[in-house]
Order: sequence, then structure tokens, then C-alpha cells
Amino acid sequence: MRQTFQPTCDLEALKARAKMYQRIRQFFAERDVMEVETPILSQAGVTDVHLASVPALRHVNGQQHTHYLQTSPEFPMKRLLASGSGAIFQICKVFRDDEHGRKHNSEFTMLEWYRPTFSLSDLMHETSALLNVCLAERFSELRPMVLSYKHAFQDRLDINPLQATLEQLKETARRVGLNLDLGDDRLAYMDLLFSHMVEPSLGFDTPVFLTDFPPEMASLAKVKTDEDGEQVAARFEVYIEGLELANAYDELVDADVLRQRFTTDNTERAAQGLTVMPIDEHLLAALPHMPECSGIALGIDRLLMVAQNKLKLEQVITFPADIA
Repeated sequence: MRQTFQPTCDLEALKARAKMYQRIRQFFAERDVMEVETPILSQAGVTDVHLASVPALRHVNGQQHTHYLQTSPEFPMKRLLASGSGAIFQICKVFRDDEHGRKHNSEFTMLEWYRPTFSLSDLMHETSALLNVCLAERFSELRPMVLSYKHAFQDRLDINPLQATLEQLKETARRVGLNLDLGDDRLAYMDLLFSHMVEPSLGFDTPVFLTDFPPEMASLAKVKTDEDGEQVAARFEVYIEGLELANAYDELVDADVLRQRFTTDNTERAAQGLTVMPIDEHLLAALPHMPECSGIALGIDRLLMVAQNKLKLEQVITFPADIA
């Protein structure tokens, strides 16, 4: 029986994590991608309505400020890119308030890297190579398939999420037994259908690179036109055994567009009674100097779940939030 002072993971999980870090660092060293370190506390927070930053009080030059623990190292890493760093990666702790469960802990470990001149296709190939290195003990060879968000919906729910009206999404939810009242939030119904009916089936035969998300989900990605002439976000996510492992963007470098997205986010946050977040003016100032690039954030704890064939995040981390 585990004592209250002991970690929730076993010794093998600790060894697997150490070995994975070594492999990741070797992987990027061979590709001349530099490891960097950036602050985890920032005066600006993420504006995304679906993410909650953890605030922290600290004194700077004798004055007390509310700063925020990072939900991702994205903003400072982009400032480095704009300053001429070249290709970079980082392994770090990130924080998202009140996210706990089988696949979540409010503090977790992220690998994030950026590749100037890389297309999303180039980044997919590199991500596939890294997955094969990190998961070599469990899988002989992984050959990911590419599937669009739209076709994943059509295959499983016979509906095109890019064109579906709010009423069509509501009716689809009722048809599959998801009888939740989400008001008139179209994206919320889309997320509900995706998380319950699409995501759990992804990546069992082979890893899935899910691409071309609805443009409303662009976040910090560019928007492009797909093969059917529909507007989509230039991003992909990686799934193995129904578990989302990574999120990648063809990075937006237009500061005016990004400022508008931040402002729109904060307007929606205010409407929902959420904290309006300070906008990162340093990032906006850096963006015009940033090279065209693709970037990706990968959850190391979840990758360890796959590598160790575990069902719960607590089986691969030492001390979850409830006993930290």
C-alpha cells in the first residue's frame, strides 16, 4: 500500500522519464536545434477563453504585481525567434488552473519547439521521427496518417463542422445522446461532439495527425483555404490511442491580426464573467521580426502514458496537485 508521502508513479516510470528526456535532447542535438530556457512567470497571460492561467503575486522593484504562470512557453520563445535564435526547443513546466483528471493535472511538463522555414508537412515528418524515437520500446515503427478535422467529423457523425449551423450541431448532439444545453455557443457544441464522438476513436491503428481545424480555432495559427475552398486553421494535432499528445501551428506573424484575436478573446472573456487578461505587448512588438516558421507543443506526461501503456496521468508523474 502506498504511503501518503510516496509518489503516485513507480520507479520504472521515473526511469522512463529520465530516459525520454535524454532521447529528446539527443534528437534535437543531432538536428542542431538549440535548447533554451525562458521565464515561467509573465506580466501577461493567455487570453484564450478555454484556458485559465494561474495568477501569482510578486514584487518587482518594490511594487507588487499580479503575474501569471505560463500555460505554454510560446510567447517568450517567439520573442527569441524574433531576436535571431534560429531553431529552438524547450522542456518546461506549464500550468493551467483547475485542470485535473485521468488525462490532466494543473501542473504538467511540455516540450515545445519551433522550426524557421519548416512547413507543417516538414514538422509532421519531424514529429513522426521523434515519436518513433520516444516510443521505440512499445511500437516497432509508427507511420502516422493525416486526417482533416472535417473528414473526421464526416466519417463519424455524417456532418461537415465547417458548414453546420448551430441547430444542426444541436440536433447531432441530441441524436448521439449528448443532451447538454450549451445555449447558443456553436463552438461549444462542436467541442462537445468532438471530445465525445470523434477524439476517443483517433489513433488506435496508427497515430493520427488531425489537420485543418475550423478557422474559429486558429488561435495563433494562420488561416488558409482547403481543397474544397473552405477557410481552415493551418494547424494539426497528434493523437495516439484516443489521447491528444501535441498541437502544432503554421505560426501567425501578423501582429495586427493577433492583436485583434486577443481583443476578441478578452471581449468574450468579459461576456462570460472571466478575468480579462493583460495582452503581451512584448510579443506583439516582436512578431514583425519573427521568421516564417512552424511550431509545436507536446505533452511529455501524456507521451509517457503511451510509452508506459498507462491509463492515468498520475501513473507517470510524481506528485499530482492533490498531494503536491
